[in-house]
Amino acid sequence: MANDFMARIGATLVDNGYPVIPIWPGTKKPGRFLAGTWGDYPAWTRHCDRPTTVIEAETWAAWPDAAIGLACGRLVGIDIDVLDADLAHRLERLARDMLGDTPLLRIGRAPKRLLVYRAEMPFAGPKRAPLEVLAYGRQFVAFALHPDTGRPYDWPEESPLTVALDDLPVVTEESVRLWLDAAMEMLPAELRPASLVSSAAAPISTSPQRGTLAAVRSALAHIPNADLDYDSWVRVGMALKGAVGDDGAPLFAAWSALSAKDVPAATAKAWVSFRPSSIGAGTLYHFALERGWHPDPALVLDGTVPKDEVHPAAGLLAKLEAVPAEQTSLVQPFDLTIPGGVLGDMVEYMLATARRPQPELSLGASLCAIGALMGRKYRTESNLRSNLYVIALADSGSGKNHSREIINELFFEAGLAQYLGGNKIASGAGLLTALHRQPAMLLQIDEFGMFLEGIADRRRSPRHLTEILDNMTELFTSAGGVFLGAEYANRDGKNERRDINQPCLCVYGTTAPTRFWNALQSANVVDGSLARFIVIASSNEYPDENEAAGIRTAPPALVRRLQLIAQGGGRTGGGNLAGLTAGPATAVVPMIVPMDDRARAAFRDLSHHITDRLREARGTSFTPILARIGENAAKVALIRAVSIDPVEPMIRCDDADWAIRFVGTCADRTMADVDRRVADNDIERNHKRLLEIVRSTGSAGLTKSELIRRSQFLDRRQRDEVIAALVEAGMIEPVMKPTATKPAMSFRSIDRRGT
Repeated sequence: MANDFMARIGATLVDNGYPVIPIWPGTKKPGRFLAGTWGDYPAWTRHCDRPTTVIEAETWAAWPDAAIGLACGRLVGIDIDVLDADLAHRLERLARDMLGDTPLLRIGRAPKRLLVYRAEMPFAGPKRAPLEVLAYGRQFVAFALHPDTGRPYDWPEESPLTVALDDLPVVTEESVRLWLDAAMEMLPAELRPASLVSSAAAPISTSPQRGTLAAVRSALAHIPNADLDYDSWVRVGMALKGAVGDDGAPLFAAWSALSAKDVPAATAKAWVSFRPSSIGAGTLYHFALERGWHPDPALVLDGTVPKDEVHPAAGLLAKLEAVPAEQTSLVQPFDLTIPGGVLGDMVEYMLATARRPQPELSLGASLCAIGALMGRKYRTESNLRSNLYVIALADSGSGKNHSREIINELFFEAGLAQYLGGNKIASGAGLLTALHRQPAMLLQIDEFGMFLEGIADRRRSPRHLTEILDNMTELFTSAGGVFLGAEYANRDGKNERRDINQPCLCVYGTTAPTRFWNALQSANVVDGSLARFIVIASSNEYPDENEAAGIRTAPPALVRRLQLIAQGGGRTGGGNLAGLTAGPATAVVPMIVPMDDRARAAFRDLSHHITDRLREARGTSFTPILARIGENAAKVALIRAVSIDPVEPMIRCDDADWAIRFVGTCADRTMADVDRRVADNDIERNHKRLLEIVRSTGSAGLTKSELIRRSQFLDRRQRDEVIAALVEAGMIEPVMKPTATKPAMSFRSIDRRGT
């Protein structure tokens, strides 16, 4: 078909380095195809930070009539939205002279045009209608049928199919601002955006808030909207809603449609977001009077009603309050309970001896410790093993090191020190050498966020460090088979390939939350590196100090039970104890831990739930995390069952339910934190930090002056641009709040999950 753009050329654009995104057919906005229908793609901005993957492009290629957009970040579009052909040509020439002679020119509705460049560093683009710099956080349609002309977008010279992104001329934020300043000087006055400027005259309404529908409709007809600036448009919308409530929605939609810039869906979304508290009919009447409105004497202007009557917007507000918070999890909320057996004994011992007890961190450390002792001795019926990767998040000084100290003491006391790996990993090869020597091993890594910065950054870190993460990823999936080592050109005895039979690597890392999330990049989410980790956060970073903590002695019973697990439940013979070396010829015959029918049913239900969630999340970066929930839950259930009975273990329903809720909750919280915190550059990081500041204030929001005080990491221009971008993206909303003097602009989060 002529309009199956993504299927025909999406992969080629990905090969040329472009951040491809799917466009909803017949529109100019990103979309996704779910359950047989097209809808919004709310998380499309993640593609501003990283290249599109081949897997994503192949997924989108199956979506019917999927058009193609390009996300801006490394990419920059100079949008000349002018219908005067001569002026459009002169503005284009000015851009080529000041910014470089780009080979990429896109025409949608001629003579409007868009020039494409590459950013030296991503930046937020300024907008001064009818000119706009499409930079970080924006996108433009590249290959589609234009919704107005019905014809494909035209690339009259070269196109992204023939020119790689890296071959485009480079621009900077300063250079595009200089061009925009010069270009605005070329615009005639009638093409520059209008603004509603209020004089000092007082509005005639006896109430600044309430009006009548008839009077408001009459006043609105005198307020122009051919090309208003954004702030004026928002102010009229808020005043209209304050005047007549939800009854004003059709009026606002019709008035907004008078502008060529109107996008009905965006208008409807903005209307729902408006929360006026001290702006209303008086503002509308004032704007209209300044523009020649003479109200009919028969009109009733004042819509004030007694306070005990229903507010005009009560219906809308009730609907909004009735909407439940978005459910991101299909598992029940997890209230931490300490399990029984050796696992529970370890956790209780850690809590009893800690200066600042941390239950969540103690649980994560104990799971990894027991998992390492179980290595190559126990397995599930599906051949899953006890190798776990856990990251514990807590601030400095919160007691996150205590669990590691206890594990070291217990292992030495039990004569199991060989299971303890070093505190640091110097290289990928060093990790494999250690595992070849001791194929079941626990690595406890402090300041894991700092460690992750080195191994996850493929652009700047040396290969011997990035190989650590590659090897950890492969080892995770090789626990039930043979890990095949690297081949060397020179096989002189020192460089022989080293295979490891059924390696069991358990990793327990502790780090401060900010350091960890700053170290992650979106690529680590997409490629599945993060999905293998269970991320646990402390629920109380600074608990009360335990005055009884002091000199401690390892409980003999706990030591003996750890030894029993390390012996595979006391089994003799069977091959496993006869040969514990790493070589593939070594006899390693783990005990199969059966699962009862109720536990099997619980995991079967989980599988169905995860499949549904994967289908809903298709095309997003969260599918790797969702796909690992079942596997990690089964491993945790295995460890819990063996800790209760190392000799004749069985995974029962309680083990399954506890593990599913525990791992599912951690995964849901991880996805929420990825969405809120993971950033690939300073611009995105600033957006997310500012959004978190607003979210932290809940439904009350905060005034702009308060926001300024709490965001001193940004200068004024950066802050204003970030606020504008978050409002436009529908993440925060402006609210007019009364003060002792005059109404003040405030902001609050639209995302109900964050309030």
